Amino acid sequence: MTLQQKLAQIQTEFKSKKSRFNSFGKYNFRSAEDILEAIKPFLLKYGVTVTVNEKLIVPEPTPIIETTAAIHDEKGLTLKARAIVGVDLNQKGMQTPQQFGSASSYGKKYALGNLFLIDDTKDSDATNNHGLPMNKEAINKAKNFVQSGGTLDAIKKKYNVTPEIEKQITL
Repeated sequence: MTLQQKLAQIQTEFKSKKSRFNSFGKYNFRSAEDILEAIKPFLLKYGVTVTVNEKLIVPEPTPIIETTAAIHDEKGLTLKARAIVGVDLNQKGMQTPQQFGSASSYGKKYALGNLFLIDDTKDSDATNNHGLPMNKEAINKAKNFVQSGGTLDAIKKKYNVTPEIEKQITL
């Protein structure tokens, strides 16, 4: 099997549950550690290794970390996926090492998610409102989702978005 075929097979078989709970936001999530733990059985099965590397690409004024997740085979071939994350130095209640650590964890999780095509198909079905109108909380979440790079189409698959609500979300 080529490395592309091995990766495609892993992407198809791979599952990583959201086994952690954020009590402040009241949602389940998966960490980079969860993803790494879930990928281990595939390493020997397909004769591959996985690495995660980071580098600081913009030191100031807002530090930016580039995280690269890569899969390698025995022939020395490599496929990579990247994530770019800013370090929020204004995060209250955190010291600078914690701010960098938080950004680092986030970058690892998304680089690995990009490499292994981790999606939330099951989760979105479980929380699907099947075209119901949006309440104020859902509108605010949708606005944050769009501001962080999410699409309006994804929201429309879950909610009935009126033109008035669309304006609120996209402004």
